[in-house]
Amino acid sequence: MGALSRRKGASRERELVNLHRKIGVPAERVPLSGGSGYQANGEDIDLYPWGFDAAPLCCQVKARKADADKVIRDALGEADVLFLRYDAEPGQPVRPPLVVIPWSSWERLIKRR
Repeated sequence: MGALSRRKGASRERELVNLHRKIGVPAERVPLSGGSGYQANGEDIDLYPWGFDAAPLCCQVKARKADADKVIRDALGEADVLFLRYDAEPGQPVRPPLVVIPWSSWERLIKRR
């Protein structure tokens, strides 16, 4: 990964950490974006909505062009939550659904912790 990509990624990670801190949720970037295996965690940021004594929520941060998520945003519409459930491939187990929520819904959930 080039230096520009690393800087862009680190900037987006810091932005998400700061957004969480702004709403009172302790958060930190994982050193080297998880490349170091920090705390046996290869993710980008750790969130501590239940305090530092509890296991963190280990999070990935991805930045894309504004139109890259158009299908998901169109499916979400004005809803608070989007569940993406995939049909099983023949011979494969059904995967658990993914949950997609916009920041406004996330903020409401996380502030009620």
